[in-house]
Amino acid sequence: MTTLSDFEARTITGQEQPLAAYAGKVVLVVNTASKCGLTPQFAGLEQLYDDLKDQGLIVLGFPCDQFAHQEFDSDAETAEFCQLNYGVTFPMFTKIDVNGEHAHPLYSWLRTEADGATGEDIQWNFTKFLLNRAGDPVARYEPTVVPADLEADIRAVL
Repeated sequence: MTTLSDFEARTITGQEQPLAAYAGKVVLVVNTASKCGLTPQFAGLEQLYDDLKDQGLIVLGFPCDQFAHQEFDSDAETAEFCQLNYGVTFPMFTKIDVNGEHAHPLYSWLRTEADGATGEDIQWNFTKFLLNRAGDPVARYEPTVVPADLEADIRAVL
């Protein structure tokens, strides 16, 4: 059976990162964008991470430019924006596609494991996937669900 540990991704600073490094953690995977009306969710994601990381939560941010081109061209710009404006300390990865033939394999898997309210495809920035400590998806949240509203679900999985 496939789990989060079967994938790897390139960090925003360019290193290949086996996602097996997060085995045993409760993981929140989010496709992000720096120039979106929902971008302030970075603050809530960072707050969740800060509050719950000692209990085993990790947030993984995957910038994506597929929705109205709302991400910077370079990973360096994205990293700087997230750090300066929202104090992001959770792991961020290089810009990826979440839909289509060039979708990152992690997202191809997540989409089939946890359909959204409107079907399999990701509809917009800040779609969130909650994975348990075994690396299995347990919930999918649409973009308008703010991070604070996930806390009870995350605590239940922790």
